[in-house]
Amino acid sequence: MLTVEIKRPRIENIKELNHFFRLVITDTFTKEGIGEKLDDIEDEIEAKEKYLESDFESNGENRYFLIALYDDKIIGSIEYGPASELICNCTKNALKNLIEIGTVFVHPDYQSNGVGNLLLNSMYITLQQRGIEEFCLDSGYIRAQNIWKKKFGYPDYLLKDYWDDGYDHMIWRIKVENLLK
Repeated sequence: MLTVEIKRPRIENIKELNHFFRLVITDTFTKEGIGEKLDDIEDEIEAKEKYLESDFESNGENRYFLIALYDDKIIGSIEYGPASELICNCTKNALKNLIEIGTVFVHPDYQSNGVGNLLLNSMYITLQQRGIEEFCLDSGYIRAQNIWKKKFGYPDYLLKDYWDDGYDHMIWRIKVENLLK
C-alpha cells in the first residue's frame, strides 16, 4: 500500500494541479473511447481549473479541495461545491440545495491502489465535521459509473443515453452517516 498524504492544496500547487487535471481528464476521455472530443476535454479541464480558483478565492467556502500526495507528487484530487447546473436540471432541482462531490481524480499510474478511497474517506470526515449530512455525485463516464455503483448502489437518477447511444448519465444522493459506520 502506498503511503499517501491527504491535505488541502496550497497556492504553489496550482500549476501542478492544472497539469494533473489535463493528464487525468485526457486519459479518462481516451479510455472511455471519446478521446477525439477535444473541445469537451478542454471544457472539462477549464471547469476544474475554475473550481480550484474558486476554492482559493473563497478560502474553501465555495469549493473545497483535497489532494493526495505521494513522494510530494499530486496523484489524486477531490472537491465539493454547489450541485452543478447539470445535476439541478436533470433532477428538476430536487438536489439543488445539496453539495456535490466531484473532481475525484487519481493519476493513471496510481489507480486501483486505494487512493480514491482515501480521498473519499477524508472528504466524508470533512463533510461530517462541517455539518453536511447529505451530498450528491454524478458521472457520465462508464468506468467511473461502475465504481460508483459498487460503492453507492444503483443511481437515484439514470439518464439513459444522455450523452449518446450507450452513454448514460447517473446521479446519486448519499447520506454521509451511512458512509461513516
